[in-house]
Amino acid sequence: MNAETAAKRVIAGVDGSEFSSTALRFAGKLAARLGTRFEVITCVGMPDYLVTSRLEGADRQFTARLEDAAERLVEDALGRAFPGERPENVDVSAKFGPPAKVLVDESRRAQMLVVGRHGEGGLLKSSLGSVTRACAAHSACPVLLVGQEADAV
Repeated sequence: MNAETAAKRVIAGVDGSEFSSTALRFAGKLAARLGTRFEVITCVGMPDYLVTSRLEGADRQFTARLEDAAERLVEDALGRAFPGERPENVDVSAKFGPPAKVLVDESRRAQMLVVGRHGEGGLLKSSLGSVTRACAAHSACPVLLVGQEADAV
């Protein structure tokens, strides 16, 4: 591993599902083994942001509420993933935008992107969700897809 790779983070995308808690456990352990920072990213979707941006004078208040809700979602997922003690090398951020686009953009500064592999719904009964599929197809770094059943690292 060269110095540039060692400086890059392991990024985990979180949506609040149990799949994302399992992905967080993997990402945290992977970052510790690689000796790098671990960044947890959750996204506030564009429809939520666009609605609040149209409200005169109140947009900052509602944007702050959306960010707070997203950060609480991440804190809950971290609590499920690491019930004893939260890793020290973790950073949390809430980003505005479509989750797939945000995570693919963020992958440019990561050595690994970790996302939960869920889906099972929709027309095709896919085992990958749309965000997971986009990350796997377009990420600038390797992507680790973590299923619910994969609880041991």
